Amino acid sequence: MASRINTSFTLIPNQKCRRSNRRSSYFSNTLGSDSQPLSTLGSFKALPLEIFQIILRYLSVKDISMLSMVSKTVSQQIINYISTSSGSKRLLLQDFHNLELPGRRQDSAILEHYKSLGLLFKRCTLLLPTKERLKYIHKILTEVSCFKFNGCAAPMQCLGLPCYGMFLQTLTAGWDELECHRVFNFLCELTNLSRKMQTVVCSKPGSARKLELRIRLFCRSVLLDHWTHRSDSAFWLTRLLRPWPMVNQARLLYIIFGPISPQDGQVVWQKMVEGPTDESSLKGLADAIKLLYDTGTKEWTADDVISLVDELSVVPREWLLENNARLLILSGNSICFTFMASKAVNGRAIELARLIVFLALVCEKELYCMNWAVKMMQKVCNVFSTPLEKINFLQSVANAFACVIMEMLQSVMSGDHDEDDRSFLNLFHLVHAQANFHKEVLYLTMNILST
Repeated sequence: MASRINTSFTLIPNQKCRRSNRRSSYFSNTLGSDSQPLSTLGSFKALPLEIFQIILRYLSVKDISMLSMVSKTVSQQIINYISTSSGSKRLLLQDFHNLELPGRRQDSAILEHYKSLGLLFKRCTLLLPTKERLKYIHKILTEVSCFKFNGCAAPMQCLGLPCYGMFLQTLTAGWDELECHRVFNFLCELTNLSRKMQTVVCSKPGSARKLELRIRLFCRSVLLDHWTHRSDSAFWLTRLLRPWPMVNQARLLYIIFGPISPQDGQVVWQKMVEGPTDESSLKGLADAIKLLYDTGTKEWTADDVISLVDELSVVPREWLLENNARLLILSGNSICFTFMASKAVNGRAIELARLIVFLALVCEKELYCMNWAVKMMQKVCNVFSTPLEKINFLQSVANAFACVIMEMLQSVMSGDHDEDDRSFLNLFHLVHAQANFHKEVLYLTMNILST
């Protein structure tokens, strides 16, 4: 018996499978049908189906993925294997909460597994229409509870959604925009995502904290975080934001990318209102704004992005100007200048002058080059059309420094001990910021290069 099987493995199929035959009636009748023609199985036709599936158990997911491209019939047999209980148990790993391995070794291992699995499903369902591909893949993945929107009881400690995102990213890589639109619509229908988003954007900020957290995790882990090309990330972020009015877009942007509590991962709504924040709290928002501005997508004009930044600065209430200035610095020179030039064009010179003061303050605190703030002021000054407007603007900047210093001094004199320490330190930085800012202005005026 063994020798006969060995001999059969050396046989070559008598008839070459034509490409036209491979592309016809794929997945005919049912996915689980065993009545496939065996001519395209090659040497595997001598093996019972059970033996073929045992062989698959010894292959890695990447190897099975390569094998699926041999022929349509081999791909069908692999699909049959995936649909079996033993196949799905082996391929659909669900060890999303095991944190025993040191560092992030296990995280990367299971993410890599689902990346390979995404490629396997991409190849096995290659000849199916997009809608049928998605239905079949959902049917297979539906037993993984941690892939569902509300499926995991401990989402902050779960790798389920990141694995699902890695799977989808690999599956849809290279698909055209129309197909990706179908994927997004399918996911929205599956999770009722639009209705959930409507709930959080129309409610008082923080009134649905658990739902806000679920939306953030799903959008980041499944749709946004795994793309290597910025244009892909911009596409999916645009799908999330574009259906909503600008004020709701700003709210969603804050939910998805805004600061969160390190304890429970929930969105901290008052972070930008109550006091100066740090770079880490704003980096996600700044990166998202740059993504929409820099990728050159036709769906976002410069005015759209600037309007979004303007709306964001009052979510949930008007931000401290220092936090607004920090966001603009992190968003890059182009966005910062365009935002400030917009204020200049719209006659908001007093507001613009105060913003320049806080740009200088952030530069002083973070040890950024103060020459940058002066050059930015000079560039914005040139937006004004007449010499009188430029003189008035520069006078407003000087007055703004004096006013903000007096406000901080008053805060120091009237505050309690703890508040007094923070206010005094802020005042200390602002006085130094003013000195260094005017030093750079003098260097610029006297044509002396600063060191």
